[in-house]
Amino acid sequence: PTYLAMASDAGDRNSTLKRCLGVLRDARNDSEQFAALLLVTKAVRAGEVDAKIRRQIFDAIGFTFPNRLLTSRQPPAGCPEHTFRALGLTLLACFCTDPELAGHSQILNKIPTFNDILVSSCNPDSTSMIDDAYQCLSAVMATSRGPRELVTKGTVSALCQAYVNCSYGSDRALTLLLGLLAIAEAKCWQRDAPHLLAVLSKLTNDFLKTEDMTKFELCEVLPHFIPLSPPLTQDSQGCECLHRLYKGLANILGSKLSQSQRDPALKLAACLVQACGSEWIPAGNAGSKFLALLVNLACVEVRLTLEEPDPLEVEGKKEVVTACYILMEMGIQECLREEKPLLEEVQKMQLVRIMEEAFGAVIFYLRQVKQEELQDPFIFASVRILGAWMAEETSSLKQEICELLPFLVHYAKKLFKEGSPAVGLPQPELVSTEGSGLPQDALRFLLPGFCHLTAEDRPRDILISEGAPALLCEYFLHQWEVLTSEPGSLTPLTSTEMSLQTACGIFLNLVVTAPDLIRRDKTFSSLMDMLLKSLPLLLPQKDHLVLAANIATLGLMMARILASSAVLQETQSAQEFFGAAIRFLSQAHTAQADPGSDGLAAAVSPAYASAWADIRELWFLGMQALAGCVPLFPWLPQAVLQARWLEGLSELLTRVAPASVDFELIAAFQGVLVELARASKPCRDVILSHHGGEWANLYGMAALEQCLSEQ
Repeated sequence: PTYLAMASDAGDRNSTLKRCLGVLRDARNDSEQFAALLLVTKAVRAGEVDAKIRRQIFDAIGFTFPNRLLTSRQPPAGCPEHTFRALGLTLLACFCTDPELAGHSQILNKIPTFNDILVSSCNPDSTSMIDDAYQCLSAVMATSRGPRELVTKGTVSALCQAYVNCSYGSDRALTLLLGLLAIAEAKCWQRDAPHLLAVLSKLTNDFLKTEDMTKFELCEVLPHFIPLSPPLTQDSQGCECLHRLYKGLANILGSKLSQSQRDPALKLAACLVQACGSEWIPAGNAGSKFLALLVNLACVEVRLTLEEPDPLEVEGKKEVVTACYILMEMGIQECLREEKPLLEEVQKMQLVRIMEEAFGAVIFYLRQVKQEELQDPFIFASVRILGAWMAEETSSLKQEICELLPFLVHYAKKLFKEGSPAVGLPQPELVSTEGSGLPQDALRFLLPGFCHLTAEDRPRDILISEGAPALLCEYFLHQWEVLTSEPGSLTPLTSTEMSLQTACGIFLNLVVTAPDLIRRDKTFSSLMDMLLKSLPLLLPQKDHLVLAANIATLGLMMARILASSAVLQETQSAQEFFGAAIRFLSQAHTAQADPGSDGLAAAVSPAYASAWADIRELWFLGMQALAGCVPLFPWLPQAVLQARWLEGLSELLTRVAPASVDFELIAAFQGVLVELARASKPCRDVILSHHGGEWANLYGMAALEQCLSEQ
């Protein structure tokens, strides 16, 4: 004990510990050894220990002594109940300051003990134990295995209980929770959603009620407790939390704020939009005004930061501007929303004008970007939000977007060719879109806008001159590999499949408006080859009918242009492709009972019904393209005969009521039938033998009637 009195500074304390270790080494029996160990523990508790002394302590006693202390239930006479346990914890807390020891299995298996201490009732004598438990847990979390061990061994629920109960050290519980959520959010919510919801409930209560600077501090904390999954809207307690957040943010953003107060509020709102879309904003007048205000404030912030960009100022504002991008994307979606809209038409028109000005600022900023800045994640976020605008708003800022197209193509090409480590800022993403296959896939977000632009002369010419078609072909081939990389089957609908569908739309525009490009650019031959091989694989997959329709139609239209290429000269892949395309086109319609009569009516086949709105135009375009292919490929009529399509079509037209077959469908059938009858005597004979002359007359197929009547 006299040694402890001397420990007034670190030097004296280390000297004391050395003497204590000497006593421990020279102990003659268990009693003396135990007394020396207690002396070491008290000296450790007296303050910091340097690494060398800490290691000497560990080498002298290992984990055996603290383990014995933790399990001892009988305290020394006249001492508090937890004396030995407290001393054991102090030693472990000392050891945990060594990162190597903090990750030791002997520490990791004590995690449940540390958790118990946090949730047990606190008295004045146990505060040092709680401090030590927090020190141990903090040290464990800093190790590589630590976070996983903490989550699986119940630390999240213990920390939540400590915080909700306002126990001693609850601020440290919140800090540890923030750390665990940052590392393993999904696992934390999977295992401990009720406890985390209780914390969120307390935080949102405080957020709504407090009227001082704590409100803005909570804006920084709350985003960490808003999960992307499971959605808070699925749970009544979660919905209550969201309503409190809405009311609290409405109070904040409706007031006059400094920048330091407004920025955290905008970031919190963006976090809620990422997690829940606009579902947390109530319908009605107050909700619509709040949503309009939110988007308006975001647009103002973007303009203030980007219209006259000071490099230093922009650097400090990137995080909040990225949050504003998320709010602007919600604004785009809400302006497009027709079913149960939150915004009135007047509000939509006002917001579109305001957003147009903000996107003008985004374009201005991107035009200033230097080559060495292309890896900056903020550039990616800016390109992504501009892509969202281009996808929906095709008339405004057209001149500015045309001038920016060379940069956009160059940027997308750079990220695609090199892969991009651009990570760090939260990306504005209202829906989770896994499966792009690239670290930062800029093209995915630009494709819808490019699809609109390739339908117009000037932007299409710019895209072609910048090499966009070749890039898109390479990208398409890569995305197909990503989609089919799952062994045994295609992956379910993902952003990859959506990208492939949109790219098909771009290529269809180019086939119609720039056929010479398809003929001369060799990359389209590679694309044709891939289309031939992919359709037979894709068509049997029931969940991929829309993509199959895109590939079938694109392949048929490209085949008309590339008919002389080697890959289409009755090769196996060409025959399999056309066989699959014929199956796709021939199986789209069937005879079904007509509710209005006793007869049958022509209807879309059940397998096509759910996707028909998306593939109807593609089907008609595919029929037209197939008719155009028949004269170019002499072996094609034989493929139609093998598929027995003519017999099936004849049966359909004979059985159904003529009034149930609309004119557009009749014209599509006639276009293919006429070309087959002209190109192939066997096809003509099959049509005639199945009463083709009669039903051609019945359905007003004059061109087919004439063709069949010619000798």
